[in-house]
Amino acid sequence: MNARDEILENIRARTGTAVPRPEPYRAPIITSDLVAAFASKAEAVNTEIRILEREDEIPTAIAEILRAHNLAARIHLPPNSDVIGLEALTILRDPPGPDDTAVTRAPLAIAETGTLVQPARDASPASWHFRPGFEIAILKASDIVGHFEDALAKLKAQTLPPTINLITGPSRTGDIEQTLELGAHGPKALAVLIVRDGPHTSTSSA
Repeated sequence: MNARDEILENIRARTGTAVPRPEPYRAPIITSDLVAAFASKAEAVNTEIRILEREDEIPTAIAEILRAHNLAARIHLPPNSDVIGLEALTILRDPPGPDDTAVTRAPLAIAETGTLVQPARDASPASWHFRPGFEIAILKASDIVGHFEDALAKLKAQTLPPTINLITGPSRTGDIEQTLELGAHGPKALAVLIVRDGPHTSTSSA
């Protein structure tokens, strides 16, 4: 037996028995209030959360947020947005810039991570989640799911959009000297209005 054969024989002799394949990872099921779970995770990553009972509270909430941030009473809405009742604000339909505030709707959110799921669509173009300095997202409580897999299942039940943005807090980076900087690739600030699906009483149009 030469040295090569001896080495190979030793390797074969030491080969252990096959170990069973580990079980697929299953995230723990969130059984608590999905709204509270989402709010807790989102606030932990610098997202401002407001919980509203009805859709007609949205205009007042937006105005209060703008005042609290010392911002002008001016927002950018996508051309096909269905957000109404904002006559007290100046509404612009052109794309926002880095010093502007944009208001969009989020059709899905994930409680496990405090993440907004934003498929690209006419009422919420993908670029609107990167261009403004401040984004205010409107989210129905019934559109919060427990986990990413739940959101993916809902998206797969429809025609998949060309782009899906997952947004967890304001844009940030720690690449420069390991110092956290907000607004690296998108908004420096993010607020989410969670509406508990109460009746919508406003009938005026923006």
